[in-house]
Amino acid sequence: MLTSARTRIAGAATLAVGLLLAAALGGCGMVGEKPVPEPAAPAGEHDPAVWGEKYPAVYQTWLDTADPRPAGKSRYKRGFDDGQMYDKLSEYPFMPLLFKGWGFGIDYQEPRGHYYMVIDQGEADPSRVKAGGACLTCKSPYAEDLNTEDKDALFGATYDEAIGMLPEEHRELGAACIDCHDNETMELQTRRWTVDAALTEVGLDPGALSTQQQRLMVCGQCHCTYSVMKEDGASVDVDFPWEGSEWGAVTVENVIDTLVNDPARLEWTQEVTGLKLGFIRHPDIEFYSAGSPHMNVGMACNDCHMPDIRVNNETVSDHNLMSPLKTDMVTCKRCHYDSAEELRARVFAIQDANAALFINAGYKTATAAKLIELTNASLETSAADIKPKYDEAIGHYTQAFYRTVWMGAENSLGFHNPAEGQRILKDAQTEADAATAILRELLASKGVDVPAEVPLELSKYLDDRGVHKKGFVKAHYLPDPSGQAQKTWPRSLAAILE
Repeated sequence: MLTSARTRIAGAATLAVGLLLAAALGGCGMVGEKPVPEPAAPAGEHDPAVWGEKYPAVYQTWLDTADPRPAGKSRYKRGFDDGQMYDKLSEYPFMPLLFKGWGFGIDYQEPRGHYYMVIDQGEADPSRVKAGGACLTCKSPYAEDLNTEDKDALFGATYDEAIGMLPEEHRELGAACIDCHDNETMELQTRRWTVDAALTEVGLDPGALSTQQQRLMVCGQCHCTYSVMKEDGASVDVDFPWEGSEWGAVTVENVIDTLVNDPARLEWTQEVTGLKLGFIRHPDIEFYSAGSPHMNVGMACNDCHMPDIRVNNETVSDHNLMSPLKTDMVTCKRCHYDSAEELRARVFAIQDANAALFINAGYKTATAAKLIELTNASLETSAADIKPKYDEAIGHYTQAFYRTVWMGAENSLGFHNPAEGQRILKDAQTEADAATAILRELLASKGVDVPAEVPLELSKYLDDRGVHKKGFVKAHYLPDPSGQAQKTWPRSLAAILE
């Protein structure tokens, strides 16, 4: 957990409080409401409004996920703050270069609330939904039904065809009560074939999870990384790259090994390098569960993201999920003695340190990508005297790329597991530097002139992104508050973009 002079002195007491709190908050259900004889909803009921007849206060908080987030609370993850959409690609200009050839290089925005899960897909650039029916896997509560009824039809469908398989009144319905709760008992449950397979892969029985594991996985069934599996270029399944991992150790290294060694997980071709690559999406459960401080004292997602609130004289767990930063650190203060201002400052300190490392890793990885581009244009990379060094550089580059993407996709900017985030990003920089050094040496040995400062041409990738269906706010370049990024990249953004 976060530490301060007082919490360190409190040591054992704080640990005990955390464990008691985690035990007390056994689910993200309704605090203080006892089970009722009648089911909350009929079996298989997808409509949250029907569940809301039994739990109107909770239903109201779920509806609130449609509301804009309060502005000025978060430094980095601004999402739908004050009703504005923020463009992640202009915030981190190395991303369009690294993602060129992929939908994420065209349209990549900070997400809005759960209400918009399907709506945002429908309004995104068409390149983001080329996987067709696979795109519904996490977004729609009907995904499990469609997969069970006819998996081939679901994955063989275009995105529009898959949307047409949904009941007309629910074609914009995102995460719903049925995704996380049993209709009779309101006990937590996961509801995806993907998570059952992943849990089995890491040695767990999906039907016999511990309380903490169950509380984690109702969120982790979608807040995870996954691969859209391919056969002959067509989508055939969605699968977590957890092979060879264990619960509590689904590390970035294991995920990268799985991606690198399974051709079915290589979903796209990176335009700058020509490499076939996989991708990493919001690995929140993997990152948090890999030995994070809060994980180690028995806490789960709802402990921090679903504060108890009063609605119509009733205490419920808030289903309008958002960062504790946006709710003035209410959940944090249940365990920490610090003021909201002190807690916010400590969160920002962790995020600032990770942001500095992330920015450096991103530009270093982009530099290596441009050198691969130069090598491909200048040398016969399959030649016997070139291939060994070239392949070595590609290996280092791939490691840097996936680590950088991991931390860019993770939703807390390192806060969920601070030490692990910094470890990953430092390794990303090391791997990118290794690739750059090998490529420079290789090119120089063949008489190819390499400038001391490799032109990244970022504006070319940032501006050439086609037409968007949905407007967004171009984020101003986020300066590194600690100054660490500027030590490596002393130029202004305007100079970098030239």
